Amino acid sequence: MQKHILIVEDETAIREMVAFALRKAGMEAMHAPDARAAQAAIGERVPDLILLDWMLPGMSGIELARRLRKDELTREVPIIMLTARGEESDRVGGLDAGVDDYVVKPFSTRELLARIRAVMRRTHGEDGEGMVELGGLRIDGAAHRVFCGDQPVHMGPTEYRLLHFFMTHAERVYTRSQLLDHVWGGGVYVEERTVDVHILRLRKTLEPFGKHELVQTVRGAGYRFSTSV
Repeated sequence: MQKHILIVEDETAIREMVAFALRKAGMEAMHAPDARAAQAAIGERVPDLILLDWMLPGMSGIELARRLRKDELTREVPIIMLTARGEESDRVGGLDAGVDDYVVKPFSTRELLARIRAVMRRTHGEDGEGMVELGGLRIDGAAHRVFCGDQPVHMGPTEYRLLHFFMTHAERVYTRSQLLDHVWGGGVYVEERTVDVHILRLRKTLEPFGKHELVQTVRGAGYRFSTSV
């Protein structure tokens, strides 16, 4: 299925260069020169991935990323930040805002396409039909079911959403606050301690299958899903 990519970039030359590369790679490109136009485009059609410039006129790319992550419509849409700011503090700030990856300007379209494909694999899984497989676990997104091998793994809806988020964002550490935003939603007031409770429930659910160690505590930082046990 053809992927729809939204390019949010105020420089026309960069926007057109990226759009040409995307179309050549078999993807469909949508354009937006600023945050307002981007929100209007998303309202018409939710993209499969957003390429977002940091320095936009009006609302910045970072602020737009934060808003997109709090919106139920775009919460799960992967975002790659296009930026001339390559310092570590800037990258950390972007990741805290919910950005999935960075491409520092100037960049080649070849590198950009490789990053897009990598992020799509990481966030959507290898299968475009909603199947995610990692660490011996398999999520059937269409059926809303989890399997370990051929055995079904029964869990509550919150544990399911938590596991789905972890498996599509593996090997990255998330704070309790970030997990609340991504899994529960930014508009919902839930105490951070609630995350610990559901992590414990998820581990207990996975323990009979020997998969509880995939959900790891990173002391002083948060939690991650990792196949490196």
